[in-house]
Amino acid sequence: MNVEVTPLPGIGVRKDFPLTAVRRRIGVVDHKDGTIDLIFTKIGDPDATTQIPMTEAEAGTLANLLGAPQLVGQLRNEHRDMDGVNTRQLPVSENSPYDGRTLGETRMRTRTKASIVAVMRAGQAMPAPGPDFVFTGGDVLIVVGTSDGLDSAADILKDG
Repeated sequence: MNVEVTPLPGIGVRKDFPLTAVRRRIGVVDHKDGTIDLIFTKIGDPDATTQIPMTEAEAGTLANLLGAPQLVGQLRNEHRDMDGVNTRQLPVSENSPYDGRTLGETRMRTRTKASIVAVMRAGQAMPAPGPDFVFTGGDVLIVVGTSDGLDSAADILKDG
């Protein structure tokens, strides 16, 4: 897919691409001051652009919502022929006892036999995090294991 990048003098950069099924364009405006706006418009009518300002946290959450399912789908596809192996995305909430703590402190693999294979943060995939990786509220963990192991992993992240 081709992303169109348009410099906006004095403002920043617009990056968007067409959604052909609905004849719209969707993208973002990266402002020079670091803020981000989500934008969508009718194809061929740039004056009909809707611009939605987002905080850094909101932009990160949206990026995780879009990125994590892609990664989970890819992993599911790779182990689809392995009975009993599942992939799930698990959030680290700001109320989680592991917000601000390391992966090693969860003892996730030992306690559940499930493995954290990646972390999505602000739309960026961080593959194969080590035991010193520090979780932050809003992270989405990509976890592989049995159904029971994944359920236990979800409980650990909620309860500690």
